[in-house]
Amino acid sequence: MTQEKPPFTHDPSATAAFAALPTIDPGEVPDKNLRAIVIGGGTGGPVSIRTLLSMELATDAVVAMADDGGSTGILRAEADATAPGDIRKCITAMAADASDPLTRAFKIRFTFAEGHTLGNLMLSALEETAGGFPEAIRICERLLNARGHVYPSTLNRVTLSAVTREGHKLEGQAVACHSRVALQSVSLHAPSGITAYEPALEAIRRADLIVLGPGSLFTSIIPNLLVPGVVDAVRESKGTTVFVCSLADMQGETRGMTAREHYEALCRHGMAGAVDYMLVHAPESVLASDARTGLYDGMIGSPARSASSSYGFSDSGDTRVRPVGITRADIAAIEKRGTRVIARDLVDNTHPTWHDPAKLRRAFLEVLKLCRSPRM
Repeated sequence: MTQEKPPFTHDPSATAAFAALPTIDPGEVPDKNLRAIVIGGGTGGPVSIRTLLSMELATDAVVAMADDGGSTGILRAEADATAPGDIRKCITAMAADASDPLTRAFKIRFTFAEGHTLGNLMLSALEETAGGFPEAIRICERLLNARGHVYPSTLNRVTLSAVTREGHKLEGQAVACHSRVALQSVSLHAPSGITAYEPALEAIRRADLIVLGPGSLFTSIIPNLLVPGVVDAVRESKGTTVFVCSLADMQGETRGMTAREHYEALCRHGMAGAVDYMLVHAPESVLASDARTGLYDGMIGSPARSASSSYGFSDSGDTRVRPVGITRADIAAIEKRGTRVIARDLVDNTHPTWHDPAKLRRAFLEVLKLCRSPRM
């Protein structure tokens, strides 16, 4: 007998991990008047959003608008809607009460209706009735009592193009993220050209802490940086910029790439000289081997099972998930370019492809204490 799909499902999230996040000591944050902004997409971005909000920092987000898969792709193609999916995920991450029925309903996915989520449908419907996408976002923020603002990096109907390391060209975000080999570069194009959403640029300029990621490097983080004016706004800000490197490559776009190669890709796409700190995962067992970085000379993070096991990943032989590794030589090369690398145990031991919010919070606190205190 074939088992029927349930009519409703919830998008997977790290809600349980955040619910268990202990209350922070008020004295741990150097200045709660600092403003943070997360630049990314809808998978990893909410991790940083919820973590920064747990530090009681004013937190906004700038979100890539190149998504063209799943529910979002259908709404873009059939309703000419602005891509709602990643916006919806960030708004729900900012909701004051994650257990509120309306917040939970926003994440409900209708399996019988092409996999649409209620939040995506709400944003697209409100875009039509409220006078535009920014107004739709503001209404949804009010409905969920969001503790910050979410800004699209552009309102143009952008399409992502990618070139793999083998020179193959791929069209569309959904295709690019599932590439069989790692990507080398990505670009954006739109029929009417691409213009940044000015409130997003203003939010970046006034930020004291700018966080890139975590999340899909080429299809969530970098597409924001390709919008004219975004990188300039990062450079014009007096804030500190932090890149949170992914723990693993679960999709093809970064297949086999090391943490250093993630960093170099950011630099190729406009961020050279603009990243102050890089947070990268190294497990406690490896950290103990070196007082400064915790890393040894050999490569960590290759698809080999031994590397996966030493990096806190299941030793199941599953080659679809590869840890993102780094070496001491990689750290030296990155720091030579002006970015300080902070290698710490950041993995959620229950879900080893997710950042542990408590560990990530400690790393953010370390950055705040290390950097010059902007606007304090």
